[in-house]
Amino acid sequence: MPTSLNGWTGKILHIDLDKVSIDVVRPATEIYHKYIGGKGLAGFYLRPKVTLPWNHPRMPLLIFTGPLVGTAAPTSGRSTIMSRSPLTGTIADTSVGGRLGFQLKRAGWDGIIITGQSETPCGIEIEDDKVRIVTAQKLWGKDTATIFSSLANGTRSVATIGPAAENGVCFSALVVDKHHVAGRSGIGLCFAAKNLKYLSVQGSGKVKIHDKEKLHAAREEILRLTAASPILMGQHGFSCFGTGSIYDLMDSRRMMPTDNFRKTHFDRASELNAHAYKNKYDPGKHGCMGCHIRCKKIGRSEEHVGASMPEFETMSHFTALINNTDMDLVMQANALCNHYGMDTISAAATLACHKEISGIKDLSGQLVQLLEEIGQGCTEIGRQLGKGSLHYASSHNEQTASMSVKGLELPAYDPRGAYGMSLAYALATRGGCHLRAYPISHEILRKPVATDRFTFSGKARIIKIAEDQNAIVDSLTACKFIFLGAGLEEYAGAFSAVTGVTATAQDLLKVGERIYYHERLMNSLNGFEAKDDDLPSRFFDEAGTSGNGIEVKALDREAFLEARSRYYRIRGLDENGGAIQEKAEELGLAWNNS
Repeated sequence: MPTSLNGWTGKILHIDLDKVSIDVVRPATEIYHKYIGGKGLAGFYLRPKVTLPWNHPRMPLLIFTGPLVGTAAPTSGRSTIMSRSPLTGTIADTSVGGRLGFQLKRAGWDGIIITGQSETPCGIEIEDDKVRIVTAQKLWGKDTATIFSSLANGTRSVATIGPAAENGVCFSALVVDKHHVAGRSGIGLCFAAKNLKYLSVQGSGKVKIHDKEKLHAAREEILRLTAASPILMGQHGFSCFGTGSIYDLMDSRRMMPTDNFRKTHFDRASELNAHAYKNKYDPGKHGCMGCHIRCKKIGRSEEHVGASMPEFETMSHFTALINNTDMDLVMQANALCNHYGMDTISAAATLACHKEISGIKDLSGQLVQLLEEIGQGCTEIGRQLGKGSLHYASSHNEQTASMSVKGLELPAYDPRGAYGMSLAYALATRGGCHLRAYPISHEILRKPVATDRFTFSGKARIIKIAEDQNAIVDSLTACKFIFLGAGLEEYAGAFSAVTGVTATAQDLLKVGERIYYHERLMNSLNGFEAKDDDLPSRFFDEAGTSGNGIEVKALDREAFLEARSRYYRIRGLDENGGAIQEKAEELGLAWNNS
């Protein structure tokens, strides 16, 4: 590895919990250029083992930074966690904020590959090049708050699972630095399968930068563009109100999932919006390392000092989706999910599925008890619900009540109100995910340009390009939300300034295409095909809630399938959604899984 490498450290930590061994991997420069970092590099190291069962000891658990992490590039403090999902069987990856990526990079590591399974509960502690595997026997079974209280110290980053992962909850999460959650796909259970309770990282080094002056110029351009973005920095935007600022917008557009997606409008929404939270809980600003937007909100009211405020999806799903009008109960549900280490989207959606199947009219009185039973795995109903909505619905022969794609529960955007969103949900490599393409940006927020949300016309190509862009964003790494203001052109400038590798926006987009196609290829190896790139039948059979001058029709299945076929052609897949050898090799991907 050349000593002149900039942006990257040139070192990846490999920890084998079976052998209790610690090694250093030094990738060739070409690997860095080909996969960049974050999501891309993690996928490269997942590929050889991706067909193993998710809990196989040789299945790698991957934590990766990107070349911009630890630099002055805005929002460059994130990291990617990746393995194979226990909830869906697809690739499982999640981008998480906090200080984890920043501290890992400062410690001199581009990423961590964890293999094997510890005989007893353990923790991994990293301080620069000093790495220890320590016993965590006394911490096993403890909630996340206890772990942070025991281990958090100064600027050290701590990432931990809670009791939910230890008790087999398939949508268990990894909680990072108290307020940040790697939530989707059940990544917490991947930690528990290795008997790994926590990871703590402290770094003291600096990231080598190729051209600091050019990086400063790129940074200033990004800051200028985000400052001009109303959704990011406006008086009603993310900076002031968090992601919950779009709560009213989703409801007014008649696309707020209500009553387990049987309706698209919630009558009490105006009483439960971001303004109501601000008035009642007086939240202060908090953010990830390197982020000036600071969209995370922390309570300051007397009873909720230091409490993480719910994100938009949590606000929506714990109100409209389950027909709850108690804001304090939403706060309690959010706190319980963080306490046990559970994804709030899947938790709420699974409870909504249970509510529909059981015929319970009001879940509010049981909400806390059910979340505790799921997290503790102490009752039969808790263990059933902990498998996720698809497993639960299937066990009751009510599969249509699970609002999920590939087993991953849908977030708080009803696809009948945004046709690009419906396509994005169906095609997302990790299942029902809004962040693979985030068509809400143009269908609702009108960025970069407005598109007609009630048509599939042009959406296949838009989704493909957005997936490629978000793949490279998660590989650099940066925050997707900042791209509501800045663009890949500005981040290409930052990347070139940091690494010294000349790259345009189109160059990075091509790398993003390689990274995303690689994920489609890995899913193909595990048997995923067109039948899995689909939506629950409800969206084709039932209309949403019309009103406010908006008619929300059921999706036209023929038009949806035609758009999906167009996407397959544009993406370079076969007619069944599978990867094609010629396309894979054109993108520089190995075809054989060896």
